[in-house]
Amino acid sequence: MKIFKLCLVVVFAIALTAFAVKTDAKGYTVGDIATDFSLQNIDGKKVSLADYKEARGFIVIFTCNTCPYSVAYEDRIVALDKKYASKGYPVIAIMPNDTDLKPGDNIDAMRARAKAKGFTFPYLLDEGQDIYPQYGATKTPHVYVLQKTKKGNEVKYIGAIDDNYKDADAVNERYTEAAVNSLLKGEEIKKPQTRAIGCSIKAKS
Repeated sequence: MKIFKLCLVVVFAIALTAFAVKTDAKGYTVGDIATDFSLQNIDGKKVSLADYKEARGFIVIFTCNTCPYSVAYEDRIVALDKKYASKGYPVIAIMPNDTDLKPGDNIDAMRARAKAKGFTFPYLLDEGQDIYPQYGATKTPHVYVLQKTKKGNEVKYIGAIDDNYKDADAVNERYTEAAVNSLLKGEEIKKPQTRAIGCSIKAKS
C-alpha cells in the first residue's frame, strides 16, 4: 500500500510539473526580442527573418486556410503586405495548425490557397509546431509586429488586425496599420496590444 501511495504521489508530481511547463510558456510580450526561425515556404524553400536584409521590421501573422476568421481577413492581409512591404515591413504568414487534425491546412492546400488569393508574401508551415508557442499565438489570425533594433527583432505590437472581422468596410480601428504607421513615424504605438479574435490553434494534446 505504501509503495502504491508513493507511486501516486510521484505521478501526481510529474503531472503538475508537466502542467506548469505548459502553462508557463506564455510567449512574447511587447518589448521582448523575437528569435529567428527557419520554416518551409509553399515554394519548398526555407525562410528566415534574417533573409530580409533591407527590412525595417515584420508583420508576422499566424493564419490558416480553414478558419473562417482567417479567410475573412485574407484580402486585408494581402493589402497589408502591398502597403507596407515596400516601406520595410513585409508580411510573413505562418500556418501553425497540426495538419493531421486539419488536413485542409497541409502544404498542398496552403499552396493552392496562396495561388487562388494571390498571396504576395511567404506562407510558411510551422511543421513541428515550435514557433507559435514561442510567440504565444493562440488564434488564427494572430499578429506580431516586429521592429529591427540593435538588440534584435523587438516585439512592438501583438493582437488583432482590426476591430471588425466580419466587414472590412465597417472597420473603425485598424490596429496593425496604426502600429506600423507609428513605427514608420518614430512614434509610440497607442495600442501596443489588443485581443486577437479567431479560431484556436489546433495542436495534438
